[in-house]
Amino acid sequence: MKINHLDAFSDNYIWTMESEGKLAIVDPGDAKPVHEYIKKTGYVLTDVLITHHHWDHTGGLEEVISEYGCSAYGPSGGHIKGITNPLQDNENFHILDNFEFRAFSAPGHTNDQLSYFCDKTKKPILFSGDTLFYAGCGRLFEGTPGDMLFSMDRYKELPPSTLVYCGHEYTESNLKFAMAVEPDNQDILQSMKKVQEARSMNKPSLPSQIDTEFKINPFMRCRELSVIEAAENYSKRKLKSTAEVLGEIRNWKDNF
Repeated sequence: MKINHLDAFSDNYIWTMESEGKLAIVDPGDAKPVHEYIKKTGYVLTDVLITHHHWDHTGGLEEVISEYGCSAYGPSGGHIKGITNPLQDNENFHILDNFEFRAFSAPGHTNDQLSYFCDKTKKPILFSGDTLFYAGCGRLFEGTPGDMLFSMDRYKELPPSTLVYCGHEYTESNLKFAMAVEPDNQDILQSMKKVQEARSMNKPSLPSQIDTEFKINPFMRCRELSVIEAAENYSKRKLKSTAEVLGEIRNWKDNF
């Protein structure tokens, strides 16, 4: 399987998975780049994966389904028009004939958010939508800090070599914030140099990797003393739980 990306809007990525002339895509917020890619490549679109209900991830879904007659996997509940195969937490399914994925609940950004994990590829892969970003996490639009902590802990259970494909190009701003939280963290500095080099050539910063997130992502590092102290300095109070730490770090990021 080969993974590519299509640009959408100002900073969205529509991820593509390609195998033997067949194509699967993740979060088609806009149908136009999908049409253009299929016209250029001649690939047959067989599967669509949807991570959550926000319009910039679902806006092109109905048009794509109508045009190509493909299957669409996504959160159950009936609230996303175009989903043909609704999924529950920890449900397995196959795309592109023989690639098995596991959908798992990853709330925080939205309540319906699913992430998709596959270890049948050369390296394990994760499509994390807007829950886990390179060096960051999504805004808490519907979920609580406790929900996001639950999701971060689920990601920690994945193999360290898992490649992380998220929904937006937010990496540089996330790393700037991570530096503010942990100014002495050399791993963050190294990641920033690598990312700035990629972005200067107009290349995506992604994918990230789970073991990199362990080292640099403040929302995955809420049990580290350096992050706890930074959160308490920001909030000017003693924090009683890891979820509170994450909540304060998220508040800080929202106002950064």
